[in-house]
Amino acid sequence: MTIRTILVDDESLAVQGLALRLEKFADIEIIETCSNGREAIRAIKTLKPDLVFLDIQMPGFDGFSVVKGVMEIEPPLFVFVTAYQEHAIRAFEANAVNYLMKPVDEDKLADTVERVRQRLAEKRSTEEAEKLKDVLAEVSPESLEDLTSGEDDLTSRYEKMINVKDKGQIFRVDVDTIEHIEAAGDYMVIYTGDNSLILRETMKDLERRLDPKVFQRVHRSTIVNLDLVRQVKPHTNGECFLVLESGAEVKVSRSYRDVVARFVH
Repeated sequence: MTIRTILVDDESLAVQGLALRLEKFADIEIIETCSNGREAIRAIKTLKPDLVFLDIQMPGFDGFSVVKGVMEIEPPLFVFVTAYQEHAIRAFEANAVNYLMKPVDEDKLADTVERVRQRLAEKRSTEEAEKLKDVLAEVSPESLEDLTSGEDDLTSRYEKMINVKDKGQIFRVDVDTIEHIEAAGDYMVIYTGDNSLILRETMKDLERRLDPKVFQRVHRSTIVNLDLVRQVKPHTNGECFLVLESGAEVKVSRSYRDVVARFVH
């Protein structure tokens, strides 16, 4: 799968440097470079790339203006490139795959390319599923009903209640009330806003029991209920804090910051 890519930066040396670093990724094909926001909008609308590496600080149209300027078409994936840490939250709000600090670190670039691959694979799988549904709706409505009911069954397989044995008692916990879960050695601590319970279970096993559309890992030792997030607060080094309904704050590490982009708009 070739990833058709546009590079946008008003500094020619920055474009050349990024292009050089991207050469080691065989699936990245640079189809255009742009030196300002207007060129970028025109190129994106004309060439319809899969991915755009976009500088934020540019004269005239900045990177965020470029994103707004292509919203009437199906936009590509964006990776923001910036020298300014304070743009991190706005990058999340623009639903960027990632943002890279200048000078671009090669390991972080490799991590970003892998995220892009995953996003594109998910996007194409969704598109193929929708095409299949359209075909089934025309030629076999009964099959479409079976397919839809199958999706409902998949959702219902996740736990609604979890039994927790703590301090000699068994508590029935409604998963909708769980704000976040933290690993503590061989145990998991479940926080429900006004209470905490200890469960002897691995994080991996517990993740399998919870709906991934609602419960996402935001740190290697923390799972958060995204429905109970009330605020995002920026922090240093590309990290941020999620403020939950109870007022508790949970750190999102750099490795999991794409989770924030799924629900911050």
